[in-house]
Amino acid sequence: MAGGIVELLGSGARAVLDYALPPRCSGCGVIVTAEGSFCASCWGGMRFLADPCCGRCGLPFEFEEVDEPLCGACLADPPPWTSARAALAYGPVSSHIAIRLKYARRTVLSRLMARHMAGRISPALLAVRDQVVLIPVPLHRWRLWGRGFNQAALLAREISRITGLAHDPLLLSRAHATRPLKALGPREREREVRRAFAVPGRQRDALRGKIIVLIDDVHTSGATARACTRTLLEAGAVEVHLLCWARVL
Repeated sequence: MAGGIVELLGSGARAVLDYALPPRCSGCGVIVTAEGSFCASCWGGMRFLADPCCGRCGLPFEFEEVDEPLCGACLADPPPWTSARAALAYGPVSSHIAIRLKYARRTVLSRLMARHMAGRISPALLAVRDQVVLIPVPLHRWRLWGRGFNQAALLAREISRITGLAHDPLLLSRAHATRPLKALGPREREREVRRAFAVPGRQRDALRGKIIVLIDDVHTSGATARACTRTLLEAGAVEVHLLCWARVL
């Protein structure tokens, strides 16, 4: 918010504005030197994810793999997506930011989150950007009406602005309302979301032949991502890549 005011008033207003509304740590709220940054304590408490990692699910590896870079779980039961990446490991700071966006309506945090997520998009995808579409994991209309926004759609919009990749929040819809997955076991989660998503008939032509980057805030069991991915592939997408803010390791 402060950054937007500065853009309107000019850079000369920054000193006055910083005095009246000093920038705060995005994790804990203490005063920091720059807007959108973290204090030393929160920064030290975050684990940013990068290579080397499993080529399919993004699980971090301690060492670079010489052979095919897949973890044991993906070798035994490959997920339907081509790749999955997250900016951070799920922890106290990354989860707090996701919760503030989703439930405290701190929508400005989507810019911070998207900036870190955009850095995890493969250069190979950026090289074929005309074939790539960002799609958020959709909310059911009842939940969307109650919350007022879809946090994944905010993230997709911001990542599109940063990268120049196309995004379309209407290509995938939530056909059926589902129970909150947090209290369910892995098999129950899979059953709950199995037929929850759909590609509207009028959107199938726009989807066919595209490479999809599926956007969500947190990757936990992967049940929702699997259901979305299968729906998109069945509707004609050639690949689906999952991109999240935080991943539960």
